Amino acid sequence: MKKTLHKKGVLLALALLVSVCAMACGPRESSGKKGNQQPATGEAAQTAKPGGILKASEAPKPRDVDTADLGGGMKMELVYVPAGSFQMGSPDSETDRSNDEGPVHTVELDGFWMGKYEVTQEQYEAVMGKNPSNFKGAKNPVEQVSWSDATDFCRKLTDKVGQASPPVSPRPAFRLPTEAEWEYACRAGSTTRFCFGDSDNDLGDYAWYSNNSGSKTHPVGEKKPNECGLYDMHGNVWEWCGDWYADKYSAGSAKNPTGPSSGSYRVNRGGGWHFPARYCRGAFRNRNDPGFTYNDLGFRAVVPAVR
Repeated sequence: MKKTLHKKGVLLALALLVSVCAMACGPRESSGKKGNQQPATGEAAQTAKPGGILKASEAPKPRDVDTADLGGGMKMELVYVPAGSFQMGSPDSETDRSNDEGPVHTVELDGFWMGKYEVTQEQYEAVMGKNPSNFKGAKNPVEQVSWSDATDFCRKLTDKVGQASPPVSPRPAFRLPTEAEWEYACRAGSTTRFCFGDSDNDLGDYAWYSNNSGSKTHPVGEKKPNECGLYDMHGNVWEWCGDWYADKYSAGSAKNPTGPSSGSYRVNRGGGWHFPARYCRGAFRNRNDPGFTYNDLGFRAVVPAVR
C-alpha cells in the first residue's frame, strides 16, 4: 500500500517564532541558533526513580525517568513531562506552515509520563507476541501498526502491569498521547520550528529524515534528545496520537484537550524517515485512517502522572 501524505493547504514562507509559555523541561533559546550550552544527551541529565509512575512514592520532578515491566525481562523507560502551559500551533508567518496549524491557542496540561523512545520492535513483540515491521531490528521503532494496533498495545500493557506481583497500586493506564501532549513534549519549552531552533541545517543532529536516513528506520535513541530527554520526537517514524483530526483547532484556551469527539482520520505527528525537514516541525500535523499502516508509522505511549 503506497503511503500518501494528506495535503493540508498552502505552505507559507515567512519567519516568526511561536510565542509559547516556558515549559518546566527547560528553557531554550528562541533565536533559532544554538547557544554555547549544548542540549543534554539524556542519560546523565536524568534521574532514575524506583517507582514514581508505578508506585507514586514521591512527587516526580523534571527529567525523572521510570520504567515499566513489559514481561520477559523487557522494560520501557518513561520520562516525566511536568505540568504547564504553552501556545499550541504555529502563526501564519512560520516558515513552511500549513493551514491546519492554527489558530494558535493556549493549552494547559497536567503532568504525564511519556515513552523516552518510540515503542521498539522488541517491546511490541513482548506485549503483542508479533512484529509486523518492515525494517526488522529489535531496537528499531515498530512500524506497520495501525491506530487500533497502537491502542491495543497500550490496553494490553495496562493489563500486564496491573497483573504484576506484587500488584502495582494505583494501576497505571497506558494510552497514546493526545495531540496537545505530543506537541508540548516535542517543543520541550522551545518557541521554534524544531525543539532545538529554526534551522533545517541542524535537524540531522536530532532526527532521521529524508536527508540522512538512507531510506529506512534506525534504532531509537541514536540522535540527540530534546530538553525533556525524549528521543526521536522529530523523524524516524510518524507517531499516532489519540485524537481525531480536525482541519483547525478550536479557538480559545483549553485544559487537557483531547480533540474532536469524532472524525474520519487520526492524527500523526513528528515526521518520518523519508520526509523532508518541513514535515518534521513541532507544529506539523498529518492524519491517516485509523486502520492505515505503513513502514514509517509507529507510536509511543504515555501514562498520566499519579496525583
